[in-house]
Amino acid sequence: MKIPLNLLLIVLACYVFPSQAWWFFSVNTASESVGVSPTHEKANDEWLKKRFSKQHQQLIPVVAVADIFFICNQVRKFDKADYKLNFLITEMDKNILAEKLGRCLGEDTMQSDVALNFGLLGCFQGQLAHLPKAEREQKMHLVKQAVSSLSHSERKKSFTQCVTEQSIHYLK
Repeated sequence: MKIPLNLLLIVLACYVFPSQAWWFFSVNTASESVGVSPTHEKANDEWLKKRFSKQHQQLIPVVAVADIFFICNQVRKFDKADYKLNFLITEMDKNILAEKLGRCLGEDTMQSDVALNFGLLGCFQGQLAHLPKAEREQKMHLVKQAVSSLSHSERKKSFTQCVTEQSIHYLK
């Protein structure tokens, strides 16, 4: 029996991020319970987009490069330093980060499956960083299984979405 991919991803997301699952439900129902008009909510969303759009667009490539380098460095042991993802995104010079990534990837390009997989794993590692080590490792195992079953285009879409959400976190 073949399970639809969207259903599998939703179940995985709820399993990997149970604390965010209740938040997603409450956010989607909160405006109804407190009487916030859809017009006001839409206006607020537009204001947020306009206010932080430039910063967000500048941060997205930095986060993507950091995610890819973070896992590339762990797997290939390119740099002896054990960087934290937060440091790579917020403190390391973006040109140095890009150079390190290029050398770590070696023959692989930024558009390769290898780089995409590194990026997805790095992004999820960032999302799960708050969990205890044992739980984080267990959930990363599930993430690796899910990633291996996705097509290139699905992984690319997932990485883009993950980096976009991760970038919003760093704007706060």
